[in-house]
Amino acid sequence: MKVSLVIPMYNESSIIDEALHTFSSYMEETFEDWELIFVDDGSADGCGNAVCLAHEKDERIRLCRYTPNRGKGYAVRTGVLAAQGDLILFTDCDNAYGTEALGTLAQTFMQSDADIVVGSRNLSKDGYEGYTFLRKLASKTYIKIIAVAAGFKLSDSQCGIKGFRHDIAKKIFSNCEVDRFAFDLEVIMIAMKLGAKIAEMPVKIINHRESTVHVLRDSVKMLRDVRSMKKRIKKQEIQ
Repeated sequence: MKVSLVIPMYNESSIIDEALHTFSSYMEETFEDWELIFVDDGSADGCGNAVCLAHEKDERIRLCRYTPNRGKGYAVRTGVLAAQGDLILFTDCDNAYGTEALGTLAQTFMQSDADIVVGSRNLSKDGYEGYTFLRKLASKTYIKIIAVAAGFKLSDSQCGIKGFRHDIAKKIFSNCEVDRFAFDLEVIMIAMKLGAKIAEMPVKIINHRESTVHVLRDSVKMLRDVRSMKKRIKKQEIQ
């Protein structure tokens, strides 16, 4: 079984060398057949060049690159549609959830008939370890508002680590249109329309970055996006 790992990145020159080493080493140690796909989302700092050099040494490390910047949703979609693995996983370049979560993600597929596995910070007591009280409250509130509006029961739709079986990944992402941060919801909505089996697994943040989410402002914007997506997906012919 081949495992593809997609890493979207934007101006990550400060961490790309470490990311290349960490992810490629873990993939080599954990999976017999694998590929690592970095997607350079119109970066201005040349971080994709390090991936090009790594590719010269190991063709299993690949780069997708384009300009201008389009957003994380577009980057993940580009990587997933380029991936060849039987399982297609994605996580963030800062390895927020740790590499061990990738192995757990793959193992969850092997132990279940799930089509999609979604990480959740809300399934274990230490999921938000290291968060301030206010940041934890803001994150949980934001996630709950979105889940109610979107009409699903997942405990953490916005978690940045997810995995898909090959065929369902291709079908979902080839029908996605959202380029920026609402893409996680679009993916889940399309998956639900397809009747995909979705499982969750507990994760916790290991590497923290400053949150860019503003609960009130972003919740209002996301609610508008949810209404628009629900109408479109309801009418959409999924190919």
